[in-house]
Amino acid sequence: MKVLFAAPDDMKAEWHAPLTAACPEMELLEEGDPAQFDAIIYSAGGEIEDLSPYVNARLVQSLWAGVERIISNPTLTQPLARMVDPGLAQGMAEFCTGWTMRAHLQMDRYRQDGVWRSNEMPPLASSRAVTILGMGALGQAVAAMLKPIGFDLNGYSASGRAVEGVRMFGRDELAQALARAEILICLLPDTPETRNLLDAEHLAMLPQGAWIINAGRGTLIDEVALCEALARGHLCHAVLDVFRAEPLDPADPLWAAPGVTVTPHVAAATRSETAAAVVAENLRRAMSGRPILHLVDREKGY
Repeated sequence: MKVLFAAPDDMKAEWHAPLTAACPEMELLEEGDPAQFDAIIYSAGGEIEDLSPYVNARLVQSLWAGVERIISNPTLTQPLARMVDPGLAQGMAEFCTGWTMRAHLQMDRYRQDGVWRSNEMPPLASSRAVTILGMGALGQAVAAMLKPIGFDLNGYSASGRAVEGVRMFGRDELAQALARAEILICLLPDTPETRNLLDAEHLAMLPQGAWIINAGRGTLIDEVALCEALARGHLCHAVLDVFRAEPLDPADPLWAAPGVTVTPHVAAATRSETAAAVVAENLRRAMSGRPILHLVDREKGY
């Protein structure tokens, strides 16, 4: 099979060897007659403006979990699959667990600076309510890592489908999910329904002193409303790993906003050594007419 690798130049050296090792029957090319390609491996930054000439491509396989930059392309008629990679899920779970533990144990508060503070101990995890917005593959991976620690786990998804060990809330129960979020982990995708979901009204539904960890999409939070909620003391802290525009502009007020920690979109990177096998499996499925894994629902946007 002939596969087009449509990705930024700096990704080619990293991905070529793992992809060809995982799928040796594939001829991986970076250019050529669009009609000759059986599939496309895609990454943001390697955009193809017009996908209509790729008439024989049976699959567009994204190397990232988020697909908002390609799904809006009106020339995309081929099946589109998002990346669901064990390494990506593990990285997201570790990032969110690390920051959840920092928030739960109040590590910043107890970090000594010349004043001995020992009059109040943090509660045990069983008394700390954590809510995860977005209970897809990444949300479930985060929940699976937090569950053995003993947190009071709550989850929110549009479907509200059951997840073992998690109190689930559905589309019409966002207020209840937020009310239980002493620590709120945001993993929702970027869709018209989720943009600015956490506005001033919804941020006010969080408990006094809540933490927010946003590793989903920067469009989820109204940043002005967030800074106002932090400034007046309703929220304690916000860890932001994703932004509306990246890299974050050096002049952006979030850098200096009290109670905000900026991290450079490192929560869940796609790792070529684990993701290559996912790509290979989907290519083989597409070529043989079998169901494609992690197929994107165009209407939902993920």
